[in-house]
Amino acid sequence: MNISQELLQASFFLHGHKCPAMPMGLKVGLAALEKLGVERAQDGQLMALVELGDAHCATCFADGVQMATGCTFGKGNIQKLHYGKFGLTLIDKKNQRSVRVVPKAQVMLANKQTPFFTEYRMKGIPASQVPAAIIDPMITKVLDMPMEQMLNIGEVQPHTWHESPHSFESFVCERCDEMTVEPYGRIHGNQKICIACQQQLLK
Repeated sequence: MNISQELLQASFFLHGHKCPAMPMGLKVGLAALEKLGVERAQDGQLMALVELGDAHCATCFADGVQMATGCTFGKGNIQKLHYGKFGLTLIDKKNQRSVRVVPKAQVMLANKQTPFFTEYRMKGIPASQVPAAIIDPMITKVLDMPMEQMLNIGEVQPHTWHESPHSFESFVCERCDEMTVEPYGRIHGNQKICIACQQQLLK
């Protein structure tokens, strides 16, 4: 699998810094697309379920998945499952199929034993401040490692995805005067307000 320099540089631009987890997510996403035999999502035809949680290492993985698959938080076709793991299940909604791809534990453990983690990240130093001499070889290793050494790629499985259609209805909150999507409206007395205003009133 070849990752073009254009895609790689665009991914780093989106992500904001160089680290091994983002290109790992990139490879995981591309492997899932290849296994399903589908193209990158231009709209919502794919759904990505990432097993990441919050406030733990290597969540940068998700940006690579978004860039590879076209499943983005803006399009609403990526969700975090909050398992604290690094798997991706990519769902082809049209053909009702899915595949799960996850980096091998040994690869993840090896990354955590490098100076990038032990001397910098685990000491609270931001990834953007890690010297290129430390991080660049790690990125090269991730990009060059054969897929079979890096990833566990599952078999394609049947998968039916049920979702609600996007709402195009909206209203202007009568308290803050901001546009709010209709299903998120709340009634307070004789006013139709947003959730944020409701929370302020309940304090």
